Amino acid sequence: MVDPLIPFITGAQVVLPVDVLDPTLNFFTTQLGFRVDAIFPADQPSTAVLSGHGLTIRLQPGDTAAPGALRIVHAAPSGSPGSDQPAEELIAPNGTRVAIVHVDSPVVLPPVEQTLVVARMATDAHWSTGRAGMQYRDIIPGRQGGRFIGSHIRIPGGGPVPDYVHYHRVRFQMIFCHRGWAKLVYEDQGEPFVMRAGDCVLQPPEIRHRVLDSGDDLEVIELGCPAEHETRADHELRLPTAVEVPERRFSGQRFVRHQAADATWRPWRSPGFEARDIGIGAATDGLAGVRVVRPADADRTEAAAHRAEFVFGFVLAGSMTLVAGDACFDLVMGDTFVVPAGTTSAWVACSPNLEVLDVTLPDQVLLEPT
Repeated sequence: MVDPLIPFITGAQVVLPVDVLDPTLNFFTTQLGFRVDAIFPADQPSTAVLSGHGLTIRLQPGDTAAPGALRIVHAAPSGSPGSDQPAEELIAPNGTRVAIVHVDSPVVLPPVEQTLVVARMATDAHWSTGRAGMQYRDIIPGRQGGRFIGSHIRIPGGGPVPDYVHYHRVRFQMIFCHRGWAKLVYEDQGEPFVMRAGDCVLQPPEIRHRVLDSGDDLEVIELGCPAEHETRADHELRLPTAVEVPERRFSGQRFVRHQAADATWRPWRSPGFEARDIGIGAATDGLAGVRVVRPADADRTEAAAHRAEFVFGFVLAGSMTLVAGDACFDLVMGDTFVVPAGTTSAWVACSPNLEVLDVTLPDQVLLEPT
């Protein structure tokens, strides 16, 4: 049993196999800057313990057919020697693959692969348990080639959430509260606040934040780009921060907290419909737009195609039929869709109580009537 030993543990080692010690030992000490902490036996060394860069490595005799891999992260300031070099991979004499990358290497965006997607709550709701015990449902199957991820997230039980201060390395990320409530706190945005059904936040790249509490019926919609992105913990920062800087920009974007109760409805891009704008277009300088859309005096939109990077919808209430190309899909609350560029589409048979979360990149989508 390990548990009784935890208070007495003094360190941990990554074991890497070697067949001949010296070449690999020299590689780690001279090329990567590790230091020798222990080596034995003295007469014919075969095992060595090295430390450096927050890591302890044990080189010992073993099967080098499975040599392992290391990732070394640096933070060289721009303009210093080697700072502008691309990510590099070295191979140690024992076969260990060593990736050397900058801590803030650019977010990689996969090529756009737009496809028509319809995900139904009734038949496609497969929930999995993710970070901090939250349950996730994938609402953009295929993820547009890895460009976008959509998650329907719920927290069972309610109460305090076992979250921690963290941030995401993303191009774009937003959270819309579909049901219930959650208590959140964000870097430089003041005291914790409660997000309720209909509210939305834009999480700019790398803003530190934390989920504190939730109601027992919380459901949120989270959209991000790219689909695979890092979530990093920040063990040093304490939230809320001492200062409040609401206009601060994080990688060119401002934090947005939209409250449904204060929203104003205005005409949408299709006549006969209206929308409340979340404010994300202005906060991202036009990168993305987020709106809640409902019928005003029409029950169908004009048939049109678009040339945008991403057009997504989540049915929040009511029902509608999506006509996309030659296909028709009857949609109800919880169903989602992505319409690719060049596909003629329309919403028809829209119920009077229809509400749709409309997310686009860019903010303003130009339609081509057909």
